[in-house]
Amino acid sequence: MSKKSNSGAVLAALLAGAATGVILGLLYAPEEGKETRKKIKDKANDLKDKAVDEYGRTSEIVKDKYSEVSHNVKDKYNSLSSTVKETASNVASTVKDSYDKYKDQIVSKTSDVVKDVETELDGLK
Repeated sequence: MSKKSNSGAVLAALLAGAATGVILGLLYAPEEGKETRKKIKDKANDLKDKAVDEYGRTSEIVKDKYSEVSHNVKDKYNSLSSTVKETASNVASTVKDSYDKYKDQIVSKTSDVVKDVETELDGLK
């Protein structure tokens, strides 16, 4: 299980345990029902406020992490993209240079063969 899942589970368990403890403590306290209900309501509101605050804090942390990871992924993509483009350009340049080199050699060899054939044909006349 990931740290985030564990943290969320621990937080939920702590909040549930705290709420249960507060409610049981208030129910068994020797006070009037009206006063007990008011305390339960106040504690429930306090717990709700704490949960909302924790949610907001956790939400900000998640947003910050998302932004950081997103930025890192974009940087890596751009870097990789540049590397691929550069490598493709180098390969294309190498292929073109090799083509030009061998083309000149083939033209030269072809000219030599044509001259040899012409010489042989002249000799046959």
